[in-house]
Amino acid sequence: MATRIRLQRHGRKGQPFFHIVVADARAKRDGRLIEKLGTYNPNTNPATIEINFDSAVDWVMKGAQPSDTARAILKYKGVMMKKHLLEGVKKGAHSEEEVEKKFESWLMDKTQKIQGKKDSLSKAKEDAKAKALEAETEVNKARAAARVEAEAPAAEEVAEGEEAPAAEAAEEATAEAPAEETKAEATEEAPAEEASEEKKD
Repeated sequence: MATRIRLQRHGRKGQPFFHIVVADARAKRDGRLIEKLGTYNPNTNPATIEINFDSAVDWVMKGAQPSDTARAILKYKGVMMKKHLLEGVKKGAHSEEEVEKKFESWLMDKTQKIQGKKDSLSKAKEDAKAKALEAETEVNKARAAARVEAEAPAAEEVAEGEEAPAAEAAEEATAEAPAEETKAEATEEAPAEEASEEKKD
C-alpha cells in the first residue's frame, strides 16, 4: 500500500484550514486517513503550522511520500532535514550526537529567521498605521481650512447686508430733512407775505 502525506481541506469558503494527514494514495482527498500529523492554517501571516514532529519523521523514514505542499511544510518544520541527517547516521557518515547538534543549530537559525520575519511584519504594520494616521490628520486639516474659507464669504455677505439698510436709512433721513426745511421756509415766508399785504392796506 502506497502511503501519502498530504493535506485534507477543512474550514469555510474563502478561509481554508488544512489537516496534515497520512493516507492511502488511492483514498479521496478528504476521505479515510491513517493518522493525523498536524494542522496548517494559511490565513495567518506567517502561516500557523502545528505538527507532531516525531511521528512525521517516523512516517517519512518509513517511505511515506509527501505531496508538494506537504513537502514544503515538512521542510519548513525541519522534518526533511532530520530525515537527511538520520539517513547519514544509517550510512555511518554521522553519529547521533552530531546529528542532534547539527539539528539544534539549524533549528535555532530557523527560529531566528522566523522571529525576524514576524518583527519586520509587525514593524511594517505599525509604519502603515502611522502613515494612515498622518494622512487622516492632513485630510482633517484640509477640511477645516476649506470650512473656514467657505464660512468667510458668508460672513462678508451678512456684513454687507447689514450695511445696506443703514445706508438706505441715511438716504431716507437726508431726503426727509430737505422736505422739512422747505416746509419751514414756506411757513416763515407766509407771515412775511401777510405783513406786507397789511402795510399796503
